[in-house]
Amino acid sequence: MDEHRDDPAGARGGLDPRAELSEFLRIRRARLKPQDVGLPDLGRHRRVPGLRREELAQLAGVSVAYYTRLEQGNGRNVSTEVLDAIARALRLSDAEHAHLTHLARPGRRARRPEPRSRQARPALRQLLDAMETVPAYVVGRRSEILAWNRMATAVFGDWGALPPQERNWARMVFLDPAQRELFVEWEQKACDMVAYLRMDAGRHPDDPALSALVGELSVKSEEFRTLWARHDVKEKSHGVKRLRHPLVGELTLLWESFRPAGEAEQSLVTYFAESGSPSAEALRLLGSWNADAPADGPRTPAARGRDGHGNGPPEAGASGGPSPGSDYLP
Repeated sequence: MDEHRDDPAGARGGLDPRAELSEFLRIRRARLKPQDVGLPDLGRHRRVPGLRREELAQLAGVSVAYYTRLEQGNGRNVSTEVLDAIARALRLSDAEHAHLTHLARPGRRARRPEPRSRQARPALRQLLDAMETVPAYVVGRRSEILAWNRMATAVFGDWGALPPQERNWARMVFLDPAQRELFVEWEQKACDMVAYLRMDAGRHPDDPALSALVGELSVKSEEFRTLWARHDVKEKSHGVKRLRHPLVGELTLLWESFRPAGEAEQSLVTYFAESGSPSAEALRLLGSWNADAPADGPRTPAARGRDGHGNGPPEAGASGGPSPGSDYLP
Protein backbone atom coordinates (compact mmCIF):
# COMPACT_ATOMS: atom_id res chain seq x y z
CA MET A 1 0.00 0.00 0.00
CA ASP A 2 1.20 3.50 -0.84
CA GLU A 3 1.86 5.15 2.51
CA HIS A 4 1.38 8.60 1.02
CA ARG A 5 -2.22 7.85 0.09
CA ASP A 6 -2.97 7.04 3.74
CA ASP A 7 -1.25 10.20 4.93
CA PRO A 8 -2.79 13.04 2.89
CA ALA A 9 -1.72 15.65 5.38
CA GLY A 10 1.91 14.69 5.38
CA ALA A 11 1.81 14.28 9.14
CA ARG A 12 5.46 13.28 9.14
CA GLY A 13 6.50 16.88 8.55
CA GLY A 14 4.99 18.24 5.34
CA LEU A 15 3.60 17.27 1.98
CA ASP A 16 6.02 15.15 -0.06
CA PRO A 17 6.46 16.84 -3.48
CA ARG A 18 7.53 13.54 -5.07
CA ALA A 19 4.40 11.74 -3.90
CA GLU A 20 2.26 14.72 -4.90
CA LEU A 21 3.82 14.81 -8.38
CA SER A 22 3.30 11.09 -8.86
CA GLU A 23 -0.35 11.18 -7.82
CA PHE A 24 -1.11 14.33 -9.80
CA LEU A 25 0.26 12.89 -13.06
CA ARG A 26 -1.34 9.50 -12.53
CA ILE A 27 -4.77 10.98 -11.84
CA ARG A 28 -4.60 13.41 -14.75
CA ARG A 29 -3.51 10.62 -17.12
CA ALA A 30 -6.38 8.41 -15.91
CA ARG A 31 -8.92 11.12 -16.75
CA LEU A 32 -8.00 11.20 -20.44
CA LYS A 33 -9.48 8.62 -22.81
CA PRO A 34 -7.72 7.67 -26.06
CA GLN A 35 -10.49 9.22 -28.14
CA ASP A 36 -10.00 12.50 -26.28
CA VAL A 37 -6.56 12.86 -27.84
CA GLY A 38 -7.15 11.22 -31.24
CA LEU A 39 -5.79 7.76 -30.39
CA PRO A 40 -7.59 4.50 -31.25
CA ASP A 41 -9.61 2.93 -28.46
CA LEU A 42 -8.66 -0.72 -27.99
CA GLY A 43 -11.77 -1.38 -25.92
CA ARG A 44 -11.78 -4.49 -23.79
CA HIS A 45 -8.03 -4.99 -24.12
CA ARG A 46 -7.27 -1.87 -22.05
CA ARG A 47 -6.21 -2.50 -18.45
CA VAL A 48 -6.14 1.14 -17.33
CA PRO A 49 -9.06 3.60 -17.10
CA GLY A 50 -7.31 6.30 -19.12
CA LEU A 51 -4.20 6.71 -21.22
CA ARG A 52 -1.29 4.34 -20.85
CA ARG A 53 2.08 5.77 -19.92
CA GLU A 54 3.46 4.94 -23.34
CA GLU A 55 0.57 6.76 -25.00
CA LEU A 56 1.11 9.85 -22.89
CA ALA A 57 4.86 9.74 -23.57
CA GLN A 58 4.16 9.50 -27.31
CA LEU A 59 1.87 12.53 -27.19
CA ALA A 60 4.44 14.52 -25.21
CA GLY A 61 7.36 13.49 -27.44
CA VAL A 62 9.45 11.93 -24.64
CA SER A 63 10.65 8.40 -24.01
CA VAL A 64 8.47 6.04 -21.99
CA ALA A 65 11.32 5.53 -19.51
CA TYR A 66 11.70 9.29 -19.00
CA TYR A 67 7.97 9.83 -18.44
CA THR A 68 7.80 6.80 -16.13
CA ARG A 69 10.54 8.26 -13.93
CA LEU A 70 8.67 11.55 -13.81
CA GLU A 71 5.40 9.90 -12.85
CA GLN A 72 7.25 8.02 -10.13
CA GLY A 73 8.08 11.39 -8.62
CA ASN A 74 11.57 11.93 -10.01
CA GLY A 75 11.33 15.43 -11.44
CA ARG A 76 14.95 16.41 -10.92
CA ASN A 77 16.45 18.33 -13.83
CA VAL A 78 13.27 18.16 -15.88
CA SER A 79 13.24 20.99 -18.41
CA THR A 80 10.58 23.62 -18.91
CA GLU A 81 10.09 22.34 -22.47
CA VAL A 82 9.32 18.81 -21.27
CA LEU A 83 6.91 20.05 -18.63
CA ASP A 84 5.19 22.20 -21.24
CA ALA A 85 4.87 19.22 -23.58
CA ILE A 86 3.42 17.01 -20.85
CA ALA A 87 1.00 19.75 -19.82
CA ARG A 88 -0.21 20.01 -23.42
CA ALA A 89 -0.56 16.24 -23.72
CA LEU A 90 -2.57 16.09 -20.50
CA ARG A 91 -4.60 19.14 -21.56
CA LEU A 92 -3.89 20.91 -18.30
CA SER A 93 -5.38 24.27 -17.42
CA ASP A 94 -3.06 27.19 -16.68
CA ALA A 95 -3.44 26.55 -12.95
CA GLU A 96 -2.74 22.83 -13.37
CA HIS A 97 0.30 23.61 -15.54
CA ALA A 98 1.66 25.92 -12.84
CA HIS A 99 0.95 23.28 -10.19
CA LEU A 100 2.83 20.65 -12.21
CA THR A 101 5.83 22.97 -12.41
CA HIS A 102 5.75 23.64 -8.66
CA LEU A 103 5.69 19.91 -7.92
CA ALA A 104 8.34 18.91 -10.43
CA ARG A 105 10.72 21.71 -9.53
CA PRO A 106 10.00 22.79 -5.95
CA GLY A 107 11.82 25.91 -4.87
CA ARG A 108 14.95 25.23 -2.87
CA ARG A 109 14.19 27.67 -0.08
CA ALA A 110 15.57 27.42 3.40
CA ARG A 111 12.83 27.08 5.96
CA ARG A 112 12.06 30.27 7.76
CA PRO A 113 10.19 30.45 11.05
CA GLU A 114 6.53 31.26 10.61
CA PRO A 115 5.42 34.62 12.02
CA ARG A 116 3.06 34.32 14.95
CA SER A 117 0.30 35.95 12.94
CA ARG A 118 -0.11 37.22 9.42
CA GLN A 119 -1.84 40.53 9.06
CA ALA A 120 -3.23 42.73 6.35
CA ARG A 121 -1.27 45.96 6.17
CA PRO A 122 -2.95 49.13 7.48
CA ALA A 123 -3.56 50.59 4.02
CA LEU A 124 -5.57 47.51 3.02
CA ARG A 125 -7.64 47.79 6.19
CA GLN A 126 -8.34 51.43 5.37
CA LEU A 127 -9.35 50.40 1.87
CA LEU A 128 -11.77 47.85 3.29
CA ASP A 129 -13.33 50.48 5.56
CA ALA A 130 -13.71 52.86 2.61
CA MET A 131 -15.70 50.23 0.68
CA GLU A 132 -18.85 51.03 2.63
CA THR A 133 -21.35 49.33 0.29
CA VAL A 134 -19.21 46.38 -0.88
CA PRO A 135 -18.68 43.19 1.17
CA ALA A 136 -14.92 42.66 1.08
CA TYR A 137 -12.18 40.85 2.96
CA VAL A 138 -8.50 39.96 2.72
CA VAL A 139 -7.62 36.27 2.66
CA GLY A 140 -4.10 34.94 3.10
CA ARG A 141 -2.24 31.66 2.90
CA ARG A 142 -4.14 28.53 3.87
CA SER A 143 -7.49 30.37 3.37
CA GLU A 144 -6.96 32.49 6.51
CA ILE A 145 -9.30 35.49 6.80
CA LEU A 146 -7.05 38.38 7.77
CA ALA A 147 -9.30 41.46 7.61
CA TRP A 148 -12.84 42.36 6.58
CA ASN A 149 -15.27 45.25 6.51
CA ARG A 150 -18.73 45.88 7.96
CA MET A 151 -20.52 44.69 4.84
CA ALA A 152 -18.65 41.38 4.94
CA THR A 153 -19.91 40.99 8.52
CA ALA A 154 -23.45 41.74 7.38
CA VAL A 155 -23.31 39.13 4.62
CA PHE A 156 -21.08 36.35 5.95
CA GLY A 157 -21.34 36.73 9.73
CA ASP A 158 -19.40 37.91 12.72
CA TRP A 159 -15.90 36.56 12.13
CA GLY A 160 -14.65 38.76 14.98
CA ALA A 161 -16.53 36.54 17.45
CA LEU A 162 -14.39 33.59 16.42
CA PRO A 163 -10.95 32.78 17.84
CA PRO A 164 -8.27 33.83 15.30
CA GLN A 165 -7.36 30.23 14.45
CA GLU A 166 -10.97 29.55 13.42
CA ARG A 167 -11.12 32.48 10.98
CA ASN A 168 -10.32 30.17 8.12
CA TRP A 169 -12.54 29.56 5.11
CA ALA A 170 -11.60 25.90 4.66
CA ARG A 171 -12.22 25.10 8.31
CA MET A 172 -15.58 26.90 8.28
CA VAL A 173 -16.77 25.35 5.02
CA PHE A 174 -16.09 21.78 6.12
CA LEU A 175 -16.54 21.94 9.89
CA ASP A 176 -19.35 24.48 10.39
CA PRO A 177 -22.75 22.97 9.48
CA ALA A 178 -24.24 26.45 9.10
CA GLN A 179 -22.12 27.00 5.97
CA ARG A 180 -24.21 24.41 4.15
CA GLU A 181 -27.21 26.66 4.74
CA LEU A 182 -25.39 29.85 3.75
CA PHE A 183 -24.04 28.66 0.39
CA VAL A 184 -26.74 27.49 -2.02
CA GLU A 185 -24.13 25.55 -4.04
CA TRP A 186 -22.17 24.34 -1.03
CA GLU A 187 -20.64 21.45 -2.98
CA GLN A 188 -19.05 23.85 -5.48
CA LYS A 189 -17.77 26.07 -2.66
CA ALA A 190 -16.18 22.99 -1.06
CA CYS A 191 -14.56 21.91 -4.33
CA ASP A 192 -13.15 25.39 -4.90
CA MET A 193 -11.78 25.61 -1.38
CA VAL A 194 -9.89 22.32 -1.69
CA ALA A 195 -8.55 23.34 -5.10
CA TYR A 196 -7.21 26.60 -3.63
CA LEU A 197 -5.51 24.70 -0.80
CA ARG A 198 -3.99 22.23 -3.28
CA MET A 199 -2.54 25.14 -5.26
CA ASP A 200 -1.09 26.56 -2.06
CA ALA A 201 0.34 23.16 -1.11
CA GLY A 202 2.13 22.92 -4.46
CA ARG A 203 3.84 26.24 -3.84
CA HIS A 204 4.65 25.52 -0.18
CA PRO A 205 4.96 21.75 0.36
CA ASP A 206 7.10 22.30 3.45
CA ASP A 207 4.55 24.50 5.25
CA PRO A 208 3.82 22.73 8.58
CA ALA A 209 0.78 24.88 9.34
CA LEU A 210 -0.78 24.00 5.99
CA SER A 211 -0.03 20.32 6.57
CA ALA A 212 -1.65 20.56 10.00
CA LEU A 213 -4.77 22.15 8.50
CA VAL A 214 -5.03 19.47 5.80
CA GLY A 215 -4.50 16.81 8.44
CA GLU A 216 -7.23 18.20 10.69
CA LEU A 217 -9.74 18.46 7.84
CA SER A 218 -8.83 14.99 6.54
CA VAL A 219 -9.57 13.49 9.95
CA LYS A 220 -12.76 15.42 10.61
CA SER A 221 -14.39 15.51 7.16
CA GLU A 222 -14.86 12.58 4.80
CA GLU A 223 -15.95 15.03 2.11
CA PHE A 224 -12.66 16.89 2.42
CA ARG A 225 -10.68 13.62 2.16
CA THR A 226 -12.54 12.67 -1.01
CA LEU A 227 -12.00 16.05 -2.66
CA TRP A 228 -8.35 16.25 -1.58
CA ALA A 229 -7.63 12.90 -3.25
CA ARG A 230 -8.79 14.31 -6.61
CA HIS A 231 -5.77 16.65 -6.81
CA ASP A 232 -7.81 19.46 -8.38
CA VAL A 233 -6.18 22.90 -8.38
CA LYS A 234 -7.53 26.37 -9.05
CA GLU A 235 -6.50 30.00 -8.68
CA LYS A 236 -8.85 32.53 -7.09
CA SER A 237 -10.21 34.75 -9.83
CA HIS A 238 -13.90 35.67 -10.17
CA GLY A 239 -17.34 34.13 -10.28
CA VAL A 240 -20.87 34.14 -8.93
CA LYS A 241 -22.03 33.00 -5.50
CA ARG A 242 -25.59 32.36 -4.40
CA LEU A 243 -26.18 32.76 -0.69
CA ARG A 244 -29.17 31.90 1.49
CA HIS A 245 -29.14 34.74 4.02
CA PRO A 246 -31.38 34.35 7.11
CA LEU A 247 -32.48 37.99 7.09
CA VAL A 248 -32.91 38.97 3.45
CA GLY A 249 -33.28 35.63 1.71
CA GLU A 250 -31.36 34.52 -1.37
CA LEU A 251 -28.53 36.71 -2.68
CA THR A 252 -26.85 36.39 -6.05
CA LEU A 253 -23.49 38.12 -5.82
CA LEU A 254 -20.64 38.47 -8.28
CA TRP A 255 -17.16 38.28 -6.80
CA GLU A 256 -13.72 39.38 -7.92
CA SER A 257 -10.34 38.55 -6.41
CA PHE A 258 -7.35 40.90 -6.64
CA ARG A 259 -3.72 40.46 -5.61
CA PRO A 260 -2.62 43.65 -3.80
CA ALA A 261 0.72 45.04 -4.94
CA GLY A 262 3.55 43.69 -2.82
CA GLU A 263 1.36 40.96 -1.27
CA ALA A 264 2.13 37.76 -3.14
CA GLU A 265 0.25 35.59 -0.65
CA GLN A 266 -2.82 37.71 0.05
CA SER A 267 -5.95 38.39 -1.98
CA LEU A 268 -8.58 41.10 -1.71
CA VAL A 269 -11.99 39.56 -2.42
CA THR A 270 -15.00 41.76 -3.18
CA TYR A 271 -18.69 40.96 -3.71
CA PHE A 272 -21.33 43.02 -5.47
CA ALA A 273 -24.78 42.66 -7.00
CA GLU A 274 -26.01 43.71 -10.41
CA SER A 275 -27.40 47.23 -10.33
CA GLY A 276 -31.17 47.34 -9.83
CA SER A 277 -31.43 43.65 -8.93
CA PRO A 278 -33.24 42.29 -5.84
CA SER A 279 -29.84 41.30 -4.47
CA ALA A 280 -28.63 44.90 -4.77
CA GLU A 281 -31.62 46.07 -2.73
CA ALA A 282 -30.98 43.31 -0.17
CA LEU A 283 -27.36 44.44 0.17
CA ARG A 284 -28.54 48.01 0.69
CA LEU A 285 -30.87 46.86 3.48
CA LEU A 286 -28.11 44.81 5.13
CA GLY A 287 -25.80 47.81 4.95
CA SER A 288 -28.32 50.11 6.63
CA TRP A 289 -29.06 47.59 9.37
CA ASN A 290 -25.34 47.04 9.97
CA ALA A 291 -24.22 50.67 9.72
CA ASP A 292 -23.08 50.89 13.34
CA ALA A 293 -21.43 47.48 13.56
CA PRO A 294 -17.64 47.34 14.03
CA ALA A 295 -15.45 45.91 11.28
CA ASP A 296 -12.73 43.36 12.11
CA GLY A 297 -12.62 43.99 15.83
CA PRO A 298 -14.07 42.39 18.97
CA ARG A 299 -17.72 41.38 18.80
CA THR A 300 -20.35 40.68 21.39
CA PRO A 301 -21.11 36.97 21.95
CA ALA A 302 -24.78 37.79 21.41
CA ALA A 303 -23.95 38.19 17.74
CA ARG A 304 -23.59 34.42 17.43
CA GLY A 305 -27.36 34.02 17.26
CA ARG A 306 -30.24 33.04 19.49
CA ASP A 307 -28.68 29.89 20.91
CA GLY A 308 -25.20 31.39 21.37
CA HIS A 309 -23.65 28.93 18.94
CA GLY A 310 -24.42 30.46 15.58
CA ASN A 311 -27.39 28.18 14.91
CA GLY A 312 -30.01 30.85 14.45
CA PRO A 313 -30.41 34.46 13.31
CA PRO A 314 -30.32 37.23 15.92
CA GLU A 315 -33.50 38.48 17.49
CA ALA A 316 -35.28 40.84 15.13
CA GLY A 317 -36.22 44.33 16.22
CA ALA A 318 -39.66 45.87 15.86
CA SER A 319 -38.94 46.76 12.23
CA GLY A 320 -38.08 43.17 11.33
CA GLY A 321 -34.34 43.88 11.05
CA PRO A 322 -31.63 42.83 13.48
CA SER A 323 -31.75 44.32 16.93
CA PRO A 324 -29.17 47.05 17.67
CA GLY A 325 -25.66 45.76 18.22
CA SER A 326 -26.32 42.27 16.89
CA ASP A 327 -24.77 40.56 13.89
CA TYR A 328 -25.59 37.31 12.14
CA LEU A 329 -23.00 34.55 12.38
CA PRO A 330 -23.57 31.78 9.83
